[in-house]
Amino acid sequence: MPDTTPLLQIRDLNVGYGQKPILRGASYDVVPGECLTLLGANGSGKSTAMNAICGFVKPTSGSILFEGQETAGQPPHRIFALGIAQVSQARDLFPDLSVEDNLRLGAMRRGGREMAKTLAELYERFPRLHERRRQVTRTLSGGEQQMVAIGRALMSRPRLLLLDEPSGGLSPQFCEEIAQIVDGLKEDGVTMLMVEQNLNLAFRLADRFIVLRDGVVVDGGDVRAMAGDHDAIVRSIYL
Repeated sequence: MPDTTPLLQIRDLNVGYGQKPILRGASYDVVPGECLTLLGANGSGKSTAMNAICGFVKPTSGSILFEGQETAGQPPHRIFALGIAQVSQARDLFPDLSVEDNLRLGAMRRGGREMAKTLAELYERFPRLHERRRQVTRTLSGGEQQMVAIGRALMSRPRLLLLDEPSGGLSPQFCEEIAQIVDGLKEDGVTMLMVEQNLNLAFRLADRFIVLRDGVVVDGGDVRAMAGDHDAIVRSIYL
């Protein structure tokens, strides 16, 4: 039987910027091997939830348990060392470095032999990055840069991968490539928490979803169980 013990547990999480509350008592779990998607209108708190998990913003109250360990308020480097890696909307690549140099930065904590093994495995997953490995990253297309950003996160062999708008600004062709990448990660058992505004892509990739509205979890469920009623999810997001 699959392990249903939560890998990540969010409990009564409150996060704000200054006096403005963004997340207001959010609670949800992520279990091993699943892709959970956060849905919601702009400003609902989706990216803030990601940044709180990674330590880029400090919660005002509440709990974030990763494998049973409290991480709320810990600095980002410690959270990363536990096995949580994020691919942000901005991608945060070093544009004047080569593709391979950017990828290697994701595995700086690993020894040379282990890094080389991880890099070889990554190039098998992303043959296009192998072709472009000597190319300066800023010369790549947006879709190829997104591949680099995902690849760099995977170089750390994360226990939990956070994807914030992986299809943002990409052409339909690259949206399909990103979908195939996520499908492959799911087959390999990678646990993912994803924010995605492209609802067709979100429904295709997610096992479960939750809906945030004004920083509060207002809905959620199994995507397959609602396969014939995605309109109800859309209404929950926007109405």
